[in-house]
Amino acid sequence: MTTYWTTMDSPIDELMLVADDDGLTHVAFTPFVPPSGERADQHPVLAAARHQLGEFFAGERRDFDLPLAASGTQFRRLVWDQLRTIPYGTTTTYGAIARTLGLTGHGARAVGVANGANPIAVVVPCHRVVGSDGGLTGYTGGLDRKRTLLALENSALC
Repeated sequence: MTTYWTTMDSPIDELMLVADDDGLTHVAFTPFVPPSGERADQHPVLAAARHQLGEFFAGERRDFDLPLAASGTQFRRLVWDQLRTIPYGTTTTYGAIARTLGLTGHGARAVGVANGANPIAVVVPCHRVVGSDGGLTGYTGGLDRKRTLLALENSALC
C-alpha cells in the first residue's frame, strides 16, 4: 500500500499528515521524519485533513469528518474510538474511559498507554484526557501543546 504525506503549519508547530489508500494514518508533531512514500500535498485525504485542521485551529470546526486508517491493536482502536466521543471543549479522565470500556484494576493505566499511542493527534482528541485530579498529564506532543489545544477549544466556546 502506498503512503502519502504532507505538512502544514499550525498554532502548535508544523504538523505532518500521513495517509494511505484507506485514509488518514497519522498526524504527527515536529520533530518528525517523513515516511517512505511520496509527498502528495493534493492527495484528497491529506487536502481534506489540512483544510479541516485549519478550520479547527481557526475555531470554526469542532468535529472532523475524515476517513481514518490508524493501525493498532483491537484494544487501542477501542480506546481511540472512545476518544472521538469526548465533546469539543471538555475533558475526561483515563479512569472514566476505562469504566466506559468495562475495565477494572489497572484499566486506567491501560487506557493511558493506548491514549499515548494514538497516531492521529488532534483529529482523535487524546489531548482531552486528563488525570484523575483534573491535572494535565503526559502528552506525546508535550504539555505545552496540550495546554494550547485545550485553551483553543475553550476560547472558541466563548
